[in-house]
Amino acid sequence: MNIHEYQAKKILNQYGIKIPKGKIAYTPNEAKSIAEQVSSRGPWVLKAQIQSGARRKGYFLEKKAGKEGGIRIVKSKRHIFAVTKQMLGSTLVTMQTGPWGKKVSRIYVEAFSKVEDCFYMAVAINRVKAELTLLVAKVKDSDILKVALNHAEKILKIKLDISGNTRPEQVREVMDFLRLPSRAAKHLENLINGLHSAFLEKDCSMIEINPVGVMKNGELIALDAKISFDDNALYRHLDIQNLKDDCEISSRELQASRYKFNYSEFDGSVGCIVNGDGLALAVMDLLRDKNIGTACFINVKGGVDKDKIASGIKIIMTNPRVEGILLNILGGFLRCNLIADGIVAAASEVGLNVPMVVRFEGTNKDLAKEILQNSRLPVIWADTMEESVDKLTKAMEEAA
Repeated sequence: MNIHEYQAKKILNQYGIKIPKGKIAYTPNEAKSIAEQVSSRGPWVLKAQIQSGARRKGYFLEKKAGKEGGIRIVKSKRHIFAVTKQMLGSTLVTMQTGPWGKKVSRIYVEAFSKVEDCFYMAVAINRVKAELTLLVAKVKDSDILKVALNHAEKILKIKLDISGNTRPEQVREVMDFLRLPSRAAKHLENLINGLHSAFLEKDCSMIEINPVGVMKNGELIALDAKISFDDNALYRHLDIQNLKDDCEISSRELQASRYKFNYSEFDGSVGCIVNGDGLALAVMDLLRDKNIGTACFINVKGGVDKDKIASGIKIIMTNPRVEGILLNILGGFLRCNLIADGIVAAASEVGLNVPMVVRFEGTNKDLAKEILQNSRLPVIWADTMEESVDKLTKAMEEAA
């Protein structure tokens, strides 16, 4: 689960991390009033609140919103009303939203912070090594994504202890790496320990500050913030659950979540139905090798009935970007015949107008195959994952 920047900053501030003074606004008049509250004199920073990075470099689909991105520095009070009016209700497109963008419904009005330097800092899970990792990089004149892709060696990675605070030698390592002045040492220790504690106590999957500002007196301030939480641990955090913004979630993703299915959308043309994130990633890699992108995938789970399975499959079938469907199920607790019944039920309601390749393995595989054969649906059978991708590629080319 993701939250907005202003919500993330409020949480980080509870852990002793300094943030600029700011408040959320839903109308231009409210933005103008808040600006006077957070700073008696400008400049101010107006930030479109959508759950996406790269907002400053984004653009709005509507001409009324102007050519600037979703983060703007305003130097006079009289411009606050006009700029807020431009952005509210407009659709902001970034490299992370896809071409359809996200509608801006609120603006974070923040006091401008004058800093002498800045850097990137994050805490994330290294899933390869099963470790909690602190990530640090200089980003004053570069983009962290470009650094990660092209110069990964420029990112400092430190293993964090999951049961205690950061060690003094680790703080010194970060100090030396960033070449921070000695007056920033205590502030850096507080920042790292604050991120560390917040991550563990709130069951996060990622916390990112991009950038951290270095002030003249050595204080460190979170100029931006992003937090993602582990969905499986949300039952322990009712306060975090209340921060969920359904408007940030696509209607299909929201529908899938009602059935406890994981659903994700991309910009390709193949819809994938799997019962495991590992299967989804493997299929996506095989499709990528064929220069075919994934439009979406849904991860259906066991412990549900045929109707819920059918509802989940309909989400894929009714996605207008889907030109082919690949179904890869390894039956265990989730029986293959239940999936087959779901396919038949979904197709009877919305039809099957694109090629579908089916690969079943495991519990009740033969019964599932019999159900689909008796349904007379034009499904294509495959015995392996590689074969399913090959057959779908061929079927989509023929359909085109």
